[in-house]
Amino acid sequence: MRLTCDAEVHRIRLEREEEWVETEPAGRIVDRMDRAGDGDGWVSLTELRAWIAHTQQRHIRDSVSAAWNTYDTDRDGRVGWEELRNATYGHYEPEFHDVEDAETYKKMLARDERRFRVADQDGDSVATREELTAFLHPEEFPHMRDIVIAETLEDLDKNKDGYVQVEEYIADLYSAEPGEEEPAWVQTEREQFRDFRDLNKDGRLDGSEVGHWVLPPAQDQPLVEANHLLHESDTDKDGRLSKAEILGNWNMFVGSQATNYGEDLTRHHDEL
Repeated sequence: MRLTCDAEVHRIRLEREEEWVETEPAGRIVDRMDRAGDGDGWVSLTELRAWIAHTQQRHIRDSVSAAWNTYDTDRDGRVGWEELRNATYGHYEPEFHDVEDAETYKKMLARDERRFRVADQDGDSVATREELTAFLHPEEFPHMRDIVIAETLEDLDKNKDGYVQVEEYIADLYSAEPGEEEPAWVQTEREQFRDFRDLNKDGRLDGSEVGHWVLPPAQDQPLVEANHLLHESDTDKDGRLSKAEILGNWNMFVGSQATNYGEDLTRHHDEL
């Protein structure tokens, strides 16, 4: 849900951009965007928004199906906490004797169990497919909001004061090398923190502000992304996108949910 290391994102994006330019699947994806709507040869805002929502939901379904096959070891159509724990961590005792970095594993196990208990709304220690989806994709479920905020705070709040300071926020995005000048994009992130993340202007983020950041209220994310892509790619400003306009701004689309961040370039046509 948050950005990974900028250098890694840049490397992956460059690889995907090359695939986008050099392979036919790029054009097929654009054709599918249009055919999923009215098939008039143009991609409208409505079609682009619908396509992004489609790829987002498909990604969730695919990940849940793969996890279900891994975790439902007794094939009873449900995933118990014991099944998930054993499939993830193996049949270890809670103390993780003889396991390297045992403390890290214990923390991960406790965190997963806490999230599972929140996702397991009926409290029977067994997850239905819907409950497993909430466990794997908590950002999609209102009742998982507090656990997403808690996990984000735990990840970023290194001094354990209950807040995210600006340096903790930056440290999650960027690790400076000795003597290296801070890149311009990091300065931009500092401004984002100051101007948009820190709502009460006290120089730090509390739980409410973290929630507003990672799970913005009442926001249609596919529409937000579709508007951004349209604005950046509609060179003739006619309010719609041609295939040429989309392919002409391939770097923007490779880094977006419209292509599942480039993953769809390797999918077969009938899997889109």
